[in-house]
Amino acid sequence: MFMIYTSNTVRPVVRIAPDEVDVTDIEAVKEIYDSQETFKKSSFYRKLTAVRTPVLFALSDVTTHRRLRRLMSTPLSVSSLKTQFPLVRSRAELYIKKVKDEKISRGVADLFKWNMFLATDVVGELSFGTSFNTLELGKKNDYVNLIESIGPMGALRSAFPLMASLAFTLPIPVFKSVADASKRIRHYAQESLSRYYKLASSDTDDVHHTLFTKLRRSEQNGEISFEEICANAQGYILAGSDTTASTLTYLIWSVCQRPDIKEELVEQLKTLPPDFDDDSLRNMPLLGNVIDETLRLFPAAPSGLPRETPPEGATIAGYRVDGGTVLCAQPYSMHRDPVVFPNPEHFDPHRWQEPTKTMLDAFMPFGKGPRGEW
Repeated sequence: MFMIYTSNTVRPVVRIAPDEVDVTDIEAVKEIYDSQETFKKSSFYRKLTAVRTPVLFALSDVTTHRRLRRLMSTPLSVSSLKTQFPLVRSRAELYIKKVKDEKISRGVADLFKWNMFLATDVVGELSFGTSFNTLELGKKNDYVNLIESIGPMGALRSAFPLMASLAFTLPIPVFKSVADASKRIRHYAQESLSRYYKLASSDTDDVHHTLFTKLRRSEQNGEISFEEICANAQGYILAGSDTTASTLTYLIWSVCQRPDIKEELVEQLKTLPPDFDDDSLRNMPLLGNVIDETLRLFPAAPSGLPRETPPEGATIAGYRVDGGTVLCAQPYSMHRDPVVFPNPEHFDPHRWQEPTKTMLDAFMPFGKGPRGEW
C-alpha cells in the first residue's frame, strides 16, 4: 500500500517504519544510489542468501564488492553478451515451436510457463554451460523446483535471520527444508561447473563460452575462488529466471492490450532479415521502447532497494535523517510519478521516443547507480 501511496503523493520522503524511510525525490535518489561509500547496502541483502560465500548482489563491503564486480563485469559487457546471441536465438526458436504446439493441441498456450522455461534454460546454459532442458521436457526439473522452493523463503530469512541460521543445525521443519534445498543447490552448482570446466579444458569443439568461462583464469590466478563462482552462478539463476519470465509475460500481455502497438511492432519486425543479429534488434526503436515501457510499468523487482545512512546521519531532500536509518526508493513509485510520466498507468511505448532527462533519471528497473541490483 505504501508504494501506491508514495506514487500518488507530493511528499518526497515518507517514513514507513521507525527506522525506514521511502524516498521519491529524484535528486535524493541519485545521491543515495550513486554513492556506494556513503550509503551502503543494508543488512536486508545479507539475510536474503543462505550462503556465506560472497555473492555480488548481497555484498555491502565496498572493497569485496569492487573486486567481484571488476572480475564479473567483463562477462556481462555488451560485447560479451553478443557472442551468446546464437545460443539465445536457438532457445527462442524452440520456445516458439513449443508455444505453437501447445496452442494447436490444447487450443490455448500457457505463456508464463513457457517464458519461465525459456528464461531458465538460457540462464542455466549461460551460467553452467548446460541447459536445464525444460523447454524440451515441457516441465521443471529437480533443480528448478529447488530454486523455486527457496525463493519465497528469502522473506522469512530476512525477518528471522537467527532462526534461519539455526536451521542448519537444529531440526526446525520450515527452515530445515530450506537449508537442505540450499545445500542441494550448492552441490548441483559445484558439480555442473566442475563438469563444464573439465569439458572446456579438453580439445572438443562442442564447448561454448559461458558467462563464467573467463573467470576460470581468474580462479587459477587466485583472484576468485571456485566457491565464489558457484555462489554467483546460483545468484544469476535465482535473479534471472522468474524475473525475466515475468517481464516477458507482461510485455506480451501489454502489447496485446494495444492492437495499434501490436500491429506497428509486427510490421517493424517483418523488416528483419532472416539472418538478423543482436545489432539488428537494437536498431528497431519501437522494440526498445516497448521493452522500456514494460519495465517502467512492471519492473521485475518493484520493491525498495534498501541502503543505510552513515553513523553521522544525512540530509535527504531537506529532511534530517538519523544514522543507521534504512533509505529506499522503489521503481513502482518512481515510475508512476504523473509529473515525470503523464498518464502513468497507460502503456505508451511512444513516450520513450524522445525521453526527457527527468524520465531517464527516474527510470530504475534494475536499480540505480554503480551498483544497481549488484
